[in-house]
Amino acid sequence: MGIAKISLLFSVLSLILVGFGALVGYFLGNVFLWISIFFVIALAMNIFSYFKSDSIAIKMTRSKIIERSENPRFYDIVEKVSQQANIPMPRVGIMPTDTPNAFATGKDENHSVVVATSGILKMLNDDELDAVIGHEISHITHKDILISSIAATIATLISYIGNMILFSEFFGGMDERNNGSGIILLIAAILIPIGAMFVQLGISRDREAYADEGSVRLLRKPDALISSLKKISNISTRKPILNRNLRNSPQPGAYSSLFIVNNFSTHSLTNLFSTHPSLEKRIENINRVRNELGI
Repeated sequence: MGIAKISLLFSVLSLILVGFGALVGYFLGNVFLWISIFFVIALAMNIFSYFKSDSIAIKMTRSKIIERSENPRFYDIVEKVSQQANIPMPRVGIMPTDTPNAFATGKDENHSVVVATSGILKMLNDDELDAVIGHEISHITHKDILISSIAATIATLISYIGNMILFSEFFGGMDERNNGSGIILLIAAILIPIGAMFVQLGISRDREAYADEGSVRLLRKPDALISSLKKISNISTRKPILNRNLRNSPQPGAYSSLFIVNNFSTHSLTNLFSTHPSLEKRIENINRVRNELGI
């Protein structure tokens, strides 16, 4: 897990992009001008999201940045864990929903924010909340916002290329002389972006597992982390975060990867496209780290 796996996933994602571009170029001729244009668009979108990730997340989740006096317990825990991780104190926010969850975002350690829902603050004891904040602080120290932004840029570009092919074939029709190549391109335009999406989801799941590991290594509280994940998952399956909590967002589920538990949907089919490992796999990974550390 960690650097080796993330490098492999990025290599696969990059190969998908290069292979897709080569396939389009082979069948349609010089389309690299358009690919370059789409790359600039995808890059610009994700650079903006990267640098504004904290303010965008705060706005879209309707969270409120707080001072110590507004919730001393939560504020003190974030301060304590960030000091243990040797990073500057993040901003602290509360998302007004009874559903228990938490997230962290920001482009670097000097521009980060840790947010908990009002529900999780009521439900978890201090050790459990410590472990959850340890997970979120680990996202910051592991540069996960940067990693996810790079993955999103590549995946978005692949999606744009696929949409370009579908659009051109739908409105222009297949050239009868190249009907076979047209069919191949159409199949590729549908399947390759799906493959890229699965790799992107794999990167997200890897970062979540790595953040769990980071929390255990930092705080040495594996039982508290397991307990908190079980509590959050149990409530989340019965009480997911409603879209109205994110009604300013055109795609509320786009923010599911931020949270420690993905509870935007409880449908089993959606689990195939989950941004997080299953609870069972997370517990297995936490116990692996526990055994490695001898705690």
